[in-house]
Formats: sequence, C-alpha cells, structure tokens
Amino acid sequence: MTYQWCPTTGVMEMEAALEMSTQAVTTSDGVTLHSEAVGSGEPILFVHEFAGDHRTWEPQMRRFSRSHRCITYGARGYPPSEVPADPAAYSQQHAVDDAIAVLDAHDVPAAHVVGISMGGFCGLHLAMAHPGRVRSLVAAGTGYGARPHEVDRFRGECDAIAEVIETAGIGAFALQYMSGPSRVQLQNKDPRAWREYTDWVGEHSAEGSAATMRGVQRGRPSLYALEAGLAAIAAPVLVLAGDEDDGCLETSVWLKRVIPTAGLAVLPKSGHTLNIEEPDLVNTLIADFLSQVAAGAWGTRDPRADPGAITGFS
Repeated sequence: MTYQWCPTTGVMEMEAALEMSTQAVTTSDGVTLHSEAVGSGEPILFVHEFAGDHRTWEPQMRRFSRSHRCITYGARGYPPSEVPADPAAYSQQHAVDDAIAVLDAHDVPAAHVVGISMGGFCGLHLAMAHPGRVRSLVAAGTGYGARPHEVDRFRGECDAIAEVIETAGIGAFALQYMSGPSRVQLQNKDPRAWREYTDWVGEHSAEGSAATMRGVQRGRPSLYALEAGLAAIAAPVLVLAGDEDDGCLETSVWLKRVIPTAGLAVLPKSGHTLNIEEPDLVNTLIADFLSQVAAGAWGTRDPRADPGAITGFS
C-alpha cells in the first residue's frame, strides 16, 4: 500500500488503485448501467432491492472492501443508470442479463452474489441459469408474492404501486411505501437511516420505478414454480429474513428446505430492509458465511437431517 501527497487536502492519501472507481456498463440490449467498484480480493456483487439503488449497499461496500473487491450497480430504470422508455425492456430476464453484463464489464468470471428482495430474486435466478458465475449467494428479504396463494394479490398490489407512482408522484409514493408494514421497523430503530432511505426513494425515476414494478416485480414467476431449479443449486446459499417481514418469512423457510446448500438466519424484531436496519449483524452473518465458503465448510444438508422427521424414531 502506497500513499501520495494531495495538495488539495494537504494530507497523505492512498493512491488511486485502492480508491472507488465508477464504470459505465453496456447491457446486451444496449442499456447503460452505472456501476462502482472498490477494494481487492475475491469479488462480491451487490444487487439492490426495488426501493434501493447502488447507494443502499454502502454499509456493506465499506465493510467488505477491506478484504474483497466489491461491486455494486444501479439497475436499469435507476439513475444514474439509463431509464429505458420501452416497458418491454423491464423483466426478470433483463435483470439477470444485466447482472451478467456487470460481471463481464468488470472482468469477473464468478462472484459471491449478495442480493436483497428484488436483488435476491435476481441472485436466485443467476444461480439457476448461470451456476458457473455464482461462487456463493446471499438472498436477503426474498419472497414477496412468491407463495402461490398470494401471487394474484401481489400482482394487484404491484399495479396499485405503479399507479400511485404515476399519479401521486415519486416523492409521495416514497413516504407511503417506506411507511409500510415491513419498513416501519427501520423507522422505529433508526429514524435518520429511514429518512435518508426515504429521500433516496424519492429521488428515483418515476418512469423507471413504475416500469420496474410492472415488468420485473409483477412479471416474475413464483419461486414455488421453480422448485426443481432451486433444488439443483450447488453454490453455497445463505438466506436472511426478518421475523417481522411476513411477506418473506415463510418463503425463506421454504427456500432453506428446498435448496440443499442453504442456511437460514432469521433476524429478531426486524423487517425488510435488513442491510440498513441491522448493518452490523448482517455484515457479521455475511462475513461468517464467506469464511465458511472459503474454507470449504459450507456443504449440503446432511441427508440424516430429514426435514420430514421429528426425532428419527418411528
């Protein structure tokens, strides 16, 4: 590690090799995405949620860039990434293809993938469709609308959200959305973080957010319809859920049972925005997971731990 004198600040600073870099990524269909990278070591790709953007991974970028090469990006529709005008440019498949484009642009053959909510869905699809690109996966707060009996209700809520964004405006939507049943936990624990997050949501593109809600969120298949593909995931998986995030909790337990390599951590008195709500705990869980993956100690479930058994006696 070397340092150089900065005449502007009047202090010694690390050379640019260790500083954050930004890079424009061109997707397979010609959309430009904003990406950022910092640190060195094994790469970690952070994929944000619907209400988030590249900024909402800051607690993790700061922590893990000390030991890893950390990459994050804004999804299409989230400035400074491009906002395509065509509604057909937004889908779960586009989200997966965009993540691959980011990895390619940063010359990363395979990465540890950390995704939350919409980003967790992306990570699961990546692990199924591109297993060679996913070294391990953390899927946090993942499951909204996945349970079969909730699919139609969730899609109706997606339509309602898109309409509110387009009629009331992104700022009004941000306040309503961030006061939802799985967001008030953050507001109660950390009002400053909640206010900052709400401000970020209010800065998003109304057009991009509405198109993302309709094309990606509403249009994605239920995870329960993908059970065979999920059961075939070989990469180590850590599922994180808040115990008050009712839209994800049961699906998180189901994912643990379906994916042979999955472990599950449930955070007490916690909602949906886990990486901001409980950053220290989430960072500790991710760090421990990555250390076990590196040691080859995160394997598949022992077949003797039959989820259909109680004591093993009959």
